[in-house]
Amino acid sequence: MSTYIQNFKKFRPLLIELVSRDIKNKYRRSVLGVLWTLLNPLLMMIVLSIVFSNLFKFDIENYPVYILSGQVIYNFFSEATQSAMSAIINNESLLKKVYIPKYMFVFSLVLSSIINVLASHCAMLIVMIATGVELSWTMILFFVPIIFLALFSLGVGLILSAAVVKFRDIMHLYSVFVTALMYMTPVIYAMSLLPDWLYNIVRWNPITNYLMMYRDVMLNGTLFDPVSLIVGIVEGIGMVAIGLYYFYKKQDTFILDI
Repeated sequence: MSTYIQNFKKFRPLLIELVSRDIKNKYRRSVLGVLWTLLNPLLMMIVLSIVFSNLFKFDIENYPVYILSGQVIYNFFSEATQSAMSAIINNESLLKKVYIPKYMFVFSLVLSSIINVLASHCAMLIVMIATGVELSWTMILFFVPIIFLALFSLGVGLILSAAVVKFRDIMHLYSVFVTALMYMTPVIYAMSLLPDWLYNIVRWNPITNYLMMYRDVMLNGTLFDPVSLIVGIVEGIGMVAIGLYYFYKKQDTFILDI
């Protein structure tokens, strides 16, 4: 373990450079650049609010903010895992030329997603102030569910990035899975609207737990439920441990398969 820590410290400047590269590449030749990080969730919030509040008559207090909070959390997981999935195969040429700890590419993409989610969080604060939502001191704890969701996403990203090197079909299957998972996460609807059998399924979704924690401190002005916090910690750390184990087990064969 000490070897991995020393290695990480040695290549930390490279990690910073990779994060910078990822952000620049994402908004290259874009007129508004990083402003899209703010505008994208706002535009989606407007569309979804109009459709679901009128067409499906969802009667949820501060519904635009409710939707935006769901987007902040779910889009972070989706972006982090889908980008991390291609981390190894997209850096094939670099990996064949010089030695770089392969997990650095996955780490950099998840860190880039963290920067994006912080920008989306700022967009949500702007909407909350503009719509007159009451602000609470609990909002300062917003980073807690994001940190553990980042760990969970990193673990999933490590597994996907290693698996995709050998099985490219996973990229297509995962895009379908992510779309389906969004509807199994209470992004646009309230849990109270679900029948019991479906409620239990949605509640067992790990992203649901992080989303509910985020809404507790941001919208409800309450602290996390202790059980939800413990579950979130276990899921985040546990997934990272599984992801690292799988990644290190497979990384020696990357050069042969890419």
